Amino acid sequence: MAKILLEMKNITKTFPGVKALDNVNLKVEEGEIHALVGENGAGKSTLMNVLSGVYPFGSYTGDIIYNGEVCKFHDIKQSEEKGIVIIHQELALIPYMTIGENLFLGNERGKKAAINWDETYGMADKYIRQVGLTESSRTLIKDIGVGKQQLVEIAKALAKNAKLLILDEPTSSLNEQDSQALLDLLLKFKKEGMTCIIISHKLNEVSYVADKITVIRDGSTIETLTKGVDDFSEDRIIRGMVGREIADRFPKRPGVKIGEVNMEVKNWTVHHPIYTERKVVDNVSIKVRKGEVVGISGLMGAGRTELAKSIFGKSYGTNISGQLFLNGKEVHLKNARDAIHHKIAYVTEDRKGDGLILSNPIKTNTTLANLEAVSEKGIIDKDKEYAVAVEYKEKLKTKCPTVEQNVGNLSGGNQQKVLLAKWMFADPDVLILDEPTRGIDVGAKYEIYCIINDLVAAGKSVIMISSELPEVLGMSDRIYVMNEGRIAGELNAQEASQEKIMSCILRSSDRK
Repeated sequence: MAKILLEMKNITKTFPGVKALDNVNLKVEEGEIHALVGENGAGKSTLMNVLSGVYPFGSYTGDIIYNGEVCKFHDIKQSEEKGIVIIHQELALIPYMTIGENLFLGNERGKKAAINWDETYGMADKYIRQVGLTESSRTLIKDIGVGKQQLVEIAKALAKNAKLLILDEPTSSLNEQDSQALLDLLLKFKKEGMTCIIISHKLNEVSYVADKITVIRDGSTIETLTKGVDDFSEDRIIRGMVGREIADRFPKRPGVKIGEVNMEVKNWTVHHPIYTERKVVDNVSIKVRKGEVVGISGLMGAGRTELAKSIFGKSYGTNISGQLFLNGKEVHLKNARDAIHHKIAYVTEDRKGDGLILSNPIKTNTTLANLEAVSEKGIIDKDKEYAVAVEYKEKLKTKCPTVEQNVGNLSGGNQQKVLLAKWMFADPDVLILDEPTRGIDVGAKYEIYCIINDLVAAGKSVIMISSELPEVLGMSDRIYVMNEGRIAGELNAQEASQEKIMSCILRSSDRK
């Protein structure tokens, strides 16, 4: 019988007004990959923050038994000394420092106040080779892609002699190729004896990599499934997560009439804001009609976000050229304020960095893009602001005790709903959604899909950028495929498939 490396017994954690964890139990065997799944707000990340000392001993009740010893971690440094290392969803790397410097940040090589740089970079090169990186450890973090940055985080964990590696949504920002490489790396570590706990909403990845899956719902442990013994299908996992069957992942959109062209972009070209000689969007032309969901698909770096942000009041790029038409009339948008005034909204892929003010309450964030509607003579009417926030909380089924709660205390899915509410309150005619369901669970995704359907049913136009091909296929009336800054193909919903999308990308690469 395998040794139990970790046991968490009767863990209860309470925040003001909310019981985040209620008597949760978890057992992890040595050398296994154990997945934690559940809806946003179920308590998965909270449980791992308890384990790693982010929430110190005394702020929760229950016991952590690691390697046969009862542990009372007061901070993350104490858990790391035992070999428990957590990699959070938001990467904790400093862009203008080298890979080597990041690898040993807070864990420096040397004596007293003197850092031994030869040892630092020599050891860093060894660790990054272990995770499959070929770059020099003297490379700046900003000069490598997100997939490689995730590998640097894992190398950083190896440098701390990780025995139990915790990964929170490790593939949420990665394309399929990088995701697969990361999962295979975890399987390699497993063969070498490392134990992993992985939190993920991508159930196909969980089924592929995990030996066991523990389901958490509403702060309580529901069940643990074992590969080879229990049903590991996505439908079975979803039933445990949400407490019911979800027969169709993508809600039907019956009877929506697609109307006239609402927005058209012609010959749109955008140059990189720093490397101004490089085109990131190259002569792109697209159009979207009233009542239509237009998907934009492509690999990471294809130029999808750059296109969206540059359309939204030239929020990205330099030397932007081309024409933008709204309802047949050419417009010239100088900034985001102009875009909002012309009824265009952009829901960013980075909700925490660019979309929301985490230290402010839900009510403030909800009205931020349309303050005029809750103000008189430049003064915000607090009663109106509160009423609007409550209305959208109920409309979008946002889970929170009150709209006075700070957005930073919400789960990822509920933060995403507040971000959507912010732009819905601005009443746009064209809503650009950039990775609208990144890092959120199946149930919350379904609710967001329903919101999208309601918007187009009201005659709005939606442009949806997504790295998840099933999502693009399941929600779009038409799909533009982008590759290397250009439109590689256009497909209608009836003819589109994952194979055809990839075929468009490969053909356009061959023509370069």
